[in-house]
Amino acid sequence: MFRLFDYFRNSKKENKPEEDTTMKYLIVGLGNKGAGYDQTRHNIGFEVVDYLAAKKEVPLDSERYGWVGRFKHKGRTFILLKPNTYMNLSGNAIRYWMQKEKIQQENLLVLLDDLNIDFGKVKVKSKGSAGGHNGLKHIEETLGNNQYARVRMGIGNAYRQGQQVDFVLGKWTSEEQEHLPAIIAHAAKAVLSFGTAGLANTMNAFNKMLITPKK
Repeated sequence: MFRLFDYFRNSKKENKPEEDTTMKYLIVGLGNKGAGYDQTRHNIGFEVVDYLAAKKEVPLDSERYGWVGRFKHKGRTFILLKPNTYMNLSGNAIRYWMQKEKIQQENLLVLLDDLNIDFGKVKVKSKGSAGGHNGLKHIEETLGNNQYARVRMGIGNAYRQGQQVDFVLGKWTSEEQEHLPAIIAHAAKAVLSFGTAGLANTMNAFNKMLITPKK
């Protein structure tokens, strides 16, 4: 009788359809953990993930290597990740969750700040260099290449010589905070487009300057 039970149990496992991993996307917002880093320029990736989680009404649970949430959208599964490894070790969290969820690299999207781009500009790219960003550097080292999509959100470079770190880890100005909600919402829409419309269409639709630069 027990052998018969094991037979049916194993048959169910064998007949269970494999998950279509081509419809799964890992969305990673880069940032640093800790209240001291909240509302800082370097944590804008975290803010986009928080926005998406709130919009889709899903919790971000503390799991291995970070805070993770999941939601469905138009038949796709989006896995949100905020690494808790600190910025310089972000690749560890990404590698773990890609392997755990069997995410293909072309379905990985990283959200980050970029001081080489003017504040208010959003740029979706299919690949590229780290551009001095420590989070991207570690991701490239961990994955062994830089062939993954990213949404770069400009924070500008309004800092004096030698003050780059203070600027990147600094809080948003009151003027920047006025524009921030629109930038975060735009980036969040780009995330959904990445999963549903594809990378090329997302770049065409979402690469733009969202505020009028000062003259």
